[in-house]
Amino acid sequence: MRTDTVEYTPFTGWIDPPTERAPRLEGEVSCEVAVIGGGMGGMATALRLAELGKDVVLVEAEFCGYGASSRNAGQIASVPGGDLRLLQLFSPSKVRGMVQLAENAARFAEHLMEKHAIECEYEANGLAFAAVSRGQMARVRTIAAILHRAGGRGQVGTAEELGIPRSFRGGMREAVGGMLNPGKLSRGVRTALLESSARVFEGSRVLDVRREGGQVRVVGTHGEVRADKVVLATNAYSGEWSITPPRLSLPMWIIEVESEPIPEERLAALGWSSRSGMITQHQIMENYRLTSRNTIVFGVRKIERGSSFPLPAKTPDPRWVQELADAFSTRFPELADIPAARAWGGWIAITSSWLSVAGQLGDDVYYSIGCNGHGLAQAPYIGSMIADYIVEGRRHQDLEVVWSKRSTFPPFLLLGPRSLKLVWAFDRLCDVLNGSRQRARRAARGRRSERVADPARSRKFVGTVDPE
Repeated sequence: MRTDTVEYTPFTGWIDPPTERAPRLEGEVSCEVAVIGGGMGGMATALRLAELGKDVVLVEAEFCGYGASSRNAGQIASVPGGDLRLLQLFSPSKVRGMVQLAENAARFAEHLMEKHAIECEYEANGLAFAAVSRGQMARVRTIAAILHRAGGRGQVGTAEELGIPRSFRGGMREAVGGMLNPGKLSRGVRTALLESSARVFEGSRVLDVRREGGQVRVVGTHGEVRADKVVLATNAYSGEWSITPPRLSLPMWIIEVESEPIPEERLAALGWSSRSGMITQHQIMENYRLTSRNTIVFGVRKIERGSSFPLPAKTPDPRWVQELADAFSTRFPELADIPAARAWGGWIAITSSWLSVAGQLGDDVYYSIGCNGHGLAQAPYIGSMIADYIVEGRRHQDLEVVWSKRSTFPPFLLLGPRSLKLVWAFDRLCDVLNGSRQRARRAARGRRSERVADPARSRKFVGTVDPE
């Protein structure tokens, strides 16, 4: 795959930035609840609070939907993020609850689209855990067994049975969820929010959050909000203020690439009849999905840890784009001549437990963060449940699963820069070994074909002379 004509966009390839912005926060504003962060989580929280009759203000540094909400691969997942095997090992009591939360979150996202009539190219075709090797297929079966024991649903099968490209060995397809245009989804939620009673301020960076005079004071560059309660919904950006619990999450930079449009007959030849988005079973996954414009969006494979706050605005490293392009050519050899069209990136939040996290500081500050790559559905669902808790004083059973009783979190022992490089190297070694085995099998098949084509070569003569 060629990458010499790639467009590197500072926002996303899914949608253009909005042409009009909500006003900037200026002067002093008072409200019952302030929500900081205009991603899917923050917007859903504010929207739900407005529906419940609360006087709510949302403050966003750029514009609503600016961050990972519009930059991801656009897959609604109904299985928890991270590795279910690790979740089973370290948090066995959480598995059933997280499986139920993930499925309910996917349903909530579907309801959000329907309720607000959001046209975002949604296809309810599930998400496939795709295996590129026998080892990955064994991992899929283990994950499927854990999922089924916890009450989840997923179909395990060959590539043909799942309707995914024949270059993959097989995998597991989730029963709920699918793929969509995340830029259009976040833009639709933004429109619903702007049409609600919530007061929205965009282009308003928050410099500090602190308690003062019996309220929480949200200090911005040009103004401030005084609120009875505050919800921190800043995801990867949640490390800029001292009020935030330390080690709440770790920001990770990931990228996505989109191909040029592919002729329909060439896409049909792949055997991708389900059109399900796919995530491979590497330690650092690769994702692949079709779009309504006959392109393939693919990404991740390599991640970069954020080192300090505020997080910098970035564009993808061309070397990362080339690596993803090379992987694309390996997974889809019949499309290796298709050029890459554009690339973008964004910050997501990873937690040390690989669990989504929500919690409360005192009786006036709440937070929700770190869906570990599955935030497109989970973040708005958790945010809406926090809104219900603020108003009703009772936590939903799904919220209890991710609720942190203490605001102290373990260190990120396995997510340092050196560890991430080792994990990447391990994935590449497995790819090399898998490629070697595939070449050996092809060579063996070729030798068998030659023997069948030439019967004389396949005869065995023991103690005799060939009569020919």
